[in-house]
Amino acid sequence: MRLFLWLVAMMAAAIGIAVTARFNPGNVVLFYPPHRIDLSLNFFVVLEVALFAFLYVLIRAFRATVKMPGKVAAYRQHKRERDGNKGLREALKALFEGRFGHAEKAALRASELPENAGVAALIGARAAHRMRQSARRDQWLNKLAGDNSMKTARLMTATELLVDDHQPEQALEAVRELNASGTRHIHALQMSLKAQQQAKNWPEVLRLVRSLDKHRALHPALSSRLRELAYDDMLSDASHDAESLLRVWSTVPNADRIKPYVACRAATALNARGLHDEARVVAEESLAADWDERVVRAYREAAAPAGSQALLTQIEHCENWANARPTDAELALTLGSLCLKQKLWGKAQRYLEQALSDAGDPRMVRESHLKLAQMHEALGQEEEAANHYRQCALATIL
Repeated sequence: MRLFLWLVAMMAAAIGIAVTARFNPGNVVLFYPPHRIDLSLNFFVVLEVALFAFLYVLIRAFRATVKMPGKVAAYRQHKRERDGNKGLREALKALFEGRFGHAEKAALRASELPENAGVAALIGARAAHRMRQSARRDQWLNKLAGDNSMKTARLMTATELLVDDHQPEQALEAVRELNASGTRHIHALQMSLKAQQQAKNWPEVLRLVRSLDKHRALHPALSSRLRELAYDDMLSDASHDAESLLRVWSTVPNADRIKPYVACRAATALNARGLHDEARVVAEESLAADWDERVVRAYREAAAPAGSQALLTQIEHCENWANARPTDAELALTLGSLCLKQKLWGKAQRYLEQALSDAGDPRMVRESHLKLAQMHEALGQEEEAANHYRQCALATIL
């Protein structure tokens, strides 16, 4: 439709021009002494139009010639951008596909474009790391050392890759540099947690776990396991004496002290250093909050001296607990052991035999027979003592 309208318009214009030119008697005189040129008006108009067209074409050709170097440069730049972006897309695709060799080669092509050089270097570093090429990985990362706009990305990538490569010291150095720049976000804390865990810096692990728990950035099971590992290492360190162990225990928050795995390790460590009074307090507070057989066992090991008021208090506590848990074998064994130490023979025999009947594992069977053997031996009942010693030996073998 548009072409048809153009044709109609051109035909109308041609007819109009032809009619006008036919009835146009005018002429044009160009006089430059001693020369004179006479032209019809129609011919003069045709010459003017032809001259205008010629000048227009000439000027356009001149401008196109002048702009040619710029167009060539723009074309080359566009081609570089197209090739660089294509290389970047291929590098990302190959990285996600697990074709790390192709990813690194594509990243090398993409890095020829300055705008893509930073991202391409990160892709190349990850690809080289996956191929266990640490030297090439570091070369890629070093290319970004002077680029402030990529500093955070470089440090985060370096931290993650160094943690994965089990180089915690270098990873922590990158984390410190990242923190110095004022950048603090969840992923940085998670990477720092892994690095501190590899470096076995357990106090810092606990601090990071608490911080991540506030942001709900750790699964509760993982958080609990990391706390358990940290407290296990901190409280079970053989280099601690009694004073240093109490100093470490004083840094543990009250909310963590009553957790069974923390209380168990703390009570065991305190018992090992002769701090039985402190161990009993730790176990009692934990058992009041959450019952656990491991803590009961540690409470048994923290028995006070025979004939002391502390031992009688222990027995009283255990009897109160036994009223609420009459079938708890670990508690029965503990109560029988404490009564044996206090020389309450009847109670000791009753509770130890109850522990023996309710015992669910060989360890408890062995301990129950041993305590009964010691009781009968103390009472001069050699035959019964020998029988229980024999049963204890058999439980040990089995």
